[in-house]
Amino acid sequence: MNTPAPALPDRAAVVAMLAAFGQRAAESVPEHLGSLELTWLTAEFEQRYGIELELSDGQFAAVRTVDDAVTVLCAAVLAATTAAPSPGGVARS
Repeated sequence: MNTPAPALPDRAAVVAMLAAFGQRAAESVPEHLGSLELTWLTAEFEQRYGIELELSDGQFAAVRTVDDAVTVLCAAVLAATTAAPSPGGVARS
C-alpha cells in the first residue's frame, strides 16, 4: 500500500507563512531570507507535516531566496515522508 505524497505548499503559501513571521503583509516579505527566517520556516514545515527535518549544512546554506526555500524544504518533506517506516515498523513488499 503506497502512502500518497503530502500536498506541499507552493511559493504563495510559503510567502504567506513568512508573512505570519513578524505579522506583515505578504507583499512586504523580502525575496532574500535570513537564517532566522529560514529557521522559523523550517519549524513551520515540521509542525505542518508532523515530521523532523534533517537539513544538511549544504541544504541550509543553499537557501537564500523564497524560491530556494520552497525547493529545499518541499524536497526535504518528500524525503522524510517517503522514507518513513510503514505502520508497525514492518517493511512490506
